[in-house]
Amino acid sequence: MAAQLGYQGLEIAPFTLAADPFSLSDQQLLKVRETASDHGLVVTGLHWLLIAPDGLSVTSSDKTVRDRTLSLMTRLVEICALLGGSVLVHGSPKQRLLTDAATPEAAKTNALALFQQIARHADNAGVTYCIEPLSSAQTDFINTIAEAIALVEQINSPAFRTMIDTSSSGIEEPLGVADTIDKYWPSGQLAHVQVNDTNLRGPGQGDTRFGPVFAALKRAGYDGIIAVEPFVYEPDGPTTAAASAGYMRAILEGI
Repeated sequence: MAAQLGYQGLEIAPFTLAADPFSLSDQQLLKVRETASDHGLVVTGLHWLLIAPDGLSVTSSDKTVRDRTLSLMTRLVEICALLGGSVLVHGSPKQRLLTDAATPEAAKTNALALFQQIARHADNAGVTYCIEPLSSAQTDFINTIAEAIALVEQINSPAFRTMIDTSSSGIEEPLGVADTIDKYWPSGQLAHVQVNDTNLRGPGQGDTRFGPVFAALKRAGYDGIIAVEPFVYEPDGPTTAAASAGYMRAILEGI
């Protein structure tokens, strides 16, 4: 269905492949890649990385939790590469809360240590690991592009970047999404785009104007992946996918 609607790839949430992504074998992953290819698609990457299994956190004061979280993050880098993907999007808002440690400073230190390690794994695997700024309604850590870029600069790795999520950016960025792209894309620290309305539906199903967003991406010279990531499927998933594809195609042809 995705191929018939004009999509070129799939960005996969690992928990949709298995309740525990640790259980996925290399053979199973290669079969997923083959299935996508058989339908004229590629797997572009992964998102929603730490939803399953339960109990993960990059900020936790519990070293056992952090070690288990790093183990999964490392395996997900391997999974992304095996699937043929190029990017991992680290959203997972509840698994990066500052309140998971004794102080916000301790939480940030814990997260920085994990991201430094995962950047090395991503670099070795030839994939890009992106920290996703998310709205303050979802998490208290990394809400804006500026905050994400500050973290990226601390990590200082070509394999660790940030990205634009149009829903969160549409809520948190005072300049608006298009002007935020104009301001920050020249930094070289943004490497991916996810599109969704601030109402969490697909592009074209709310008040967010995506024409200026795509025009800004064109000005930035971005020719990478644009992933459609709605969270509300109304009236249903297939209709949302079709509406988003048609809306985006019209805008892209117009510019």
